[in-house]
This record gives sequence, C-alpha cells and structure tokens, in this order.
Amino acid sequence: MQFRPLVSLIVFIGSYLPLGLILLAQDFRYELLSTPMCWPPDGDICVLPLRNGVFPIAIFATCLVCFLISLGALAVVNPKNLIDVSEIKHVPAELMSYTLPYVVTFMSLEFQETGKFVGLLIFLGWMFVITYRSGQLILNPFLTVFGWRLYEIKYRFPGDASDRGGRVLSKVILEHDKRYRQSPLQEIMLIKSEYRDGSN
Repeated sequence: MQFRPLVSLIVFIGSYLPLGLILLAQDFRYELLSTPMCWPPDGDICVLPLRNGVFPIAIFATCLVCFLISLGALAVVNPKNLIDVSEIKHVPAELMSYTLPYVVTFMSLEFQETGKFVGLLIFLGWMFVITYRSGQLILNPFLTVFGWRLYEIKYRFPGDASDRGGRVLSKVILEHDKRYRQSPLQEIMLIKSEYRDGSN
C-alpha cells in the first residue's frame, strides 16, 4: 500500500503537532492572562492574547486535525498477511531529522519575520519530499507516545523457507519465533497484534 501525495502530506503535517503547540506557546502574550479573552477582540473589555492573531491557532489546529486523521488511518489498517518472525532488533526512533525544525523554532522565530518563516516552510517542504520519496513517512517518532515501536526484523512467509528482511512499525512488543499479521504501508510493515490459531 502506498500513500497518495495528499494523504502523505496530511500524515507529515500531523507529525509536527508538537511544533504547532510550541509556536502557539511562543506567540502567547502571558502578560494578558488576567484579561478576559474573546474573539473578535473588543479593546479594553477583552483581548485575544496572541501577538499574531489567529494565525498560530490556525497552524496548531491544522496540525491537530492532520494528526487525528493520521491516527484514524492507522486504526483502520487491517493487517491480514501472515509472517513468522525469526530475528528482531528494536530501532530507536530517528530523532535527528525530526527535531531539526524544533531547533529552528527556538532560534527567535517570529511570524512577523517573513524571511525566517518562509525559510522554515521551505525547510519543512524539503523534509516532506525526502521522507515521502524515501518511503519513511510513517516513521514518526511522535507515534511512540501512542505505543508504536520500530523494529528491523528477519521473517518468513508461512510455507516459504527463504528469509527476508524488513522494517516494522508495531503496536505490540515483538518476540522471536512468533507469527504476526502484517500489512505493508509504503516500505514499512504494520503489525497490530500477534496471530493466534483460530483468530480472523
């Protein structure tokens, strides 16, 4: 199964939900916490305590919606192909490329500084193209918060003696010499549960 470009973009944007929250927190005017909040702002009666209006809220909301769609997409995947796992190696999440945009946000990124903001968008755009083309889009370190883990495994298909290798994103902790149901997604296999005789 291969993600379509639009779905891939949704998954990518959703993976940066924490970045959207950081940008929102950096834009918040904490000195106005005691002032009543409202939209639209009404002078001295109530305010929207953000330096750039609804723009940071829109970014955060977009990331949140995309992330919820991503979780929903993972939830509807129904692994059916059986594999017998012989070797397992847990792979820590690839954090370097994922955390670079976070480093940029702490380098005094301001929405008013158009050049810096456009530069961040270009950087994220290139990261999207690279992760999409490499088939690594689903390897989102943020998913570890929700119980997903990445493995490199050696496996066989039932009735086939040849060993194969691959990467697995699994909702369960994998064990040697056990059978699992998997579904390919880009170049990654998804596993949600161990196979048990008689289960559908």
